[in-house]
Amino acid sequence: MESITITRTDTDSKARYAARVAGVEGEGELTLSKVTDKLIIADHTGVPDTMRGKGVAAALAERLIADARVAGQRIVPLCPFVRAYAEKRREALADVIQW
Repeated sequence: MESITITRTDTDSKARYAARVAGVEGEGELTLSKVTDKLIIADHTGVPDTMRGKGVAAALAERLIADARVAGQRIVPLCPFVRAYAEKRREALADVIQW
């Protein structure tokens, strides 16, 4: 597994996770919209070709889910990647995914 560093930046209504892999050019991202304090929407996940196959998108989804659990939030998975990720783990993520 590659060493993936994920950072999060927030505004009042949005947040963005950025993922970098040491020695690899580019940055993966996962963006979300804050609907309420307890409801967020996963909007978009994007990973450049240089990072494909390194688990970056999954790491971004896992960080989003972990942060939402800590904050007591529910995630609406509008992003196709996050939706597919959650579908495969539907039972394990029932507490955090809003279908």
